[in-house]
Amino acid sequence: MRLTSSLRFHRQNNKTFLGIFMILVLSCIPGRTNLCSNHSDTRSSLDSLDLEGYITFDDVHNASKDFGNRYQFPPLAILHPKTVSDISTVIRHILHLGSTSNLTVAARGHGHSLQGQALAHQGVVINMESLQNPDIKIYREKQPYVDVSGGELWINILKETLKHGLSPKSWTDYLHLTVGGTLSNAGISGQAFKHGPQINNVYQLEIVTGKGEVVTCSEKLNPELFHSVLGGLGQFGIITRARISLGPAPHMVKWIRVLYSNFSTFSRDQEHLISKKKGFDYVEGFVSINRTDLLNNWRSSFSPNDSTEASQFKSDGKTLYCLEAVKYFNKEEANSMNQETEKLLSELSYIPSTLFSSVVPYIEFLDRVHHGEIKLRAKGLWEVPHPWLNLLVPKSSIIEFATEVFNNILTSNNNGPILIYPVNQSKWNKQTSLITPSEDIFYLVAFLPSAVQNDLEHLLRQNQRVLNFCAEANMDVKQYLPHYETQREWRSHFGNRWETFAKMKHEYDPLAILAPGHRIFQKATQLYPIQLQ
Repeated sequence: MRLTSSLRFHRQNNKTFLGIFMILVLSCIPGRTNLCSNHSDTRSSLDSLDLEGYITFDDVHNASKDFGNRYQFPPLAILHPKTVSDISTVIRHILHLGSTSNLTVAARGHGHSLQGQALAHQGVVINMESLQNPDIKIYREKQPYVDVSGGELWINILKETLKHGLSPKSWTDYLHLTVGGTLSNAGISGQAFKHGPQINNVYQLEIVTGKGEVVTCSEKLNPELFHSVLGGLGQFGIITRARISLGPAPHMVKWIRVLYSNFSTFSRDQEHLISKKKGFDYVEGFVSINRTDLLNNWRSSFSPNDSTEASQFKSDGKTLYCLEAVKYFNKEEANSMNQETEKLLSELSYIPSTLFSSVVPYIEFLDRVHHGEIKLRAKGLWEVPHPWLNLLVPKSSIIEFATEVFNNILTSNNNGPILIYPVNQSKWNKQTSLITPSEDIFYLVAFLPSAVQNDLEHLLRQNQRVLNFCAEANMDVKQYLPHYETQREWRSHFGNRWETFAKMKHEYDPLAILAPGHRIFQKATQLYPIQLQ
């Protein structure tokens, strides 16, 4: 009996030991979350690569977070490429390691992603701004264009092209972003109704795919890759160079703001303006919920049409809608521009006492958000959590959406602006990877709060209430700068275009090395099934 018990005890101990031993063995197999995996081998292999730029392993703090400031995922290494070949070499090396390595790659421009999209946990982050080429090449042809690095900032492109009397036609509201970053999403602003988003104003791209191949593509050369990369969220390749369409640049702009108390009237006037062939050059808008002294705050940058009437207008306790429009002009065209502007305004039904305007240089208008950034940085209010939510809402649903969201879900917008404006995508290129509602006219609605007083959870719940309402009302709403946690949600986002998107991923990034922060595809790592007897 004692012998039997002793044998049973030793047998049990052996099983326990064997189990612990196999856990330790498994934990040391490359590609698994482990206890004793040695990063030094991976670091050594990356460090030994023949590069014109360089790789760092120590100072990774800034590359661990993004503008959203809600996630922190430190990378193993940061690549500071000097050439496109450096990027190709690193990706080919990771591809060669195969599925036994967890290494992924994230291209990081100005780090302005919101949900960790520019991060690569224990992977390699590529500092795209290191790729900037001081020689921005401008070609003054029948259809002028500029060739730029994917790591170039739009503000630098603007400054350089203006020297030649030219500029890109379509912009984002914030210009201190990289070309590769905005073209991987779309690049939508108040000019999009007229020129389409930035991804519609590109002639050619140079891409480093997830296989490490350097590919030039355009409408005629490798068109499938060209269209997939534009708005493709970095899933198929890293944009290392872009050829961007240019047009004549104006010297000045007339910048106008007017208010509405009725959303239907506001949206009708916005839609009227974007339908005109010879109208404003930029149309946006924003929502003001229970803001005190709204018009008085405008006076620092705008002049009222009637100062007395403006001073008597009260915004307290009201939900108001601001239409913002801009007309481009050169100095010698000032008189005709004013006449055209007055005619356009006469067709609108805004509150007369709220007409404000300003005349500023073209570059000052385009770079307007940066001035606000400088002020916020000085107050320590820039590097805070930004739980932003950007939605594309079809025209048929916008009044129902506005009624519920701006009257019931939101009680104020003191945390940050809410942008709202329509675009007409009838002339947009529908072959890109950008997902939009099916209707020709839809609205960009951007909730842009900053969590500065421990109100992050409140703002996140508010965002979720908005999303839940859209789902329950069965609206064909799409997220812009989308973020989802599961592939099921991503499949729903892409709808009938999911299979094509997944096919392109398999073709150009078969190991899912690129852009892991989007959480669309997970890198396949090798598993070794071991049976315990």
